Amino acid sequence: MSSGGDFKNNDLHRVRFDRGGNGPYYTRPMAAGPPDLVDCAQLAEDAAVLERVYEMRDLERLKDVLTDTRGVVQARFAFSSTFSGRPGAKIEIRAEPKLRCQRCMQGFTLAVSGGSEIEFAEEEAADASDPRHEPYWAVGGKVSLRDLAEEELLLALPIVPACDEPESCCNAPSLAADAERAESSGAMRRPFGGLKDLLKKT
Repeated sequence: MSSGGDFKNNDLHRVRFDRGGNGPYYTRPMAAGPPDLVDCAQLAEDAAVLERVYEMRDLERLKDVLTDTRGVVQARFAFSSTFSGRPGAKIEIRAEPKLRCQRCMQGFTLAVSGGSEIEFAEEEAADASDPRHEPYWAVGGKVSLRDLAEEELLLALPIVPACDEPESCCNAPSLAADAERAESSGAMRRPFGGLKDLLKKT
């Protein structure tokens, strides 16, 4: 401390960081996420169970089906070896895609889930050794987990999407309301109303 009462830090020195001068500062790249392309034979040998979450906007084949690409697909892959020795996997998916109702053409959310057991083959035309399994072509023994999840979700979607409750569908007829209006106006159709008079004449 000087005689004037000022503090002086005589022990401080300039610190040089690892920039190496005035050039740009390069940081270590962030760790990549889990791999999408996997070795199905190795995973089957290890009896590995993998879980993934995919953004629906990243699934190309769904874009023409969805009214809104927001949301995710939760997928689970349980790998194992089949009786034939081929690698296989049990796939389960859950999602809530936004579809278009084919009655009212309005968007609605449908909770779907699905699952199947597949058997990987290195030849495209190969059949599964177990009739309960679906054959899946593994090019070079590798498979894309994203493609498996997308395929399973497409299989789980209805062929003709429609609102779960017809009464809530924007274009569904309200039968009770129509009957009430017809009765109050006296215009209720009675297809056999004149049958009694016709029988009397005969």
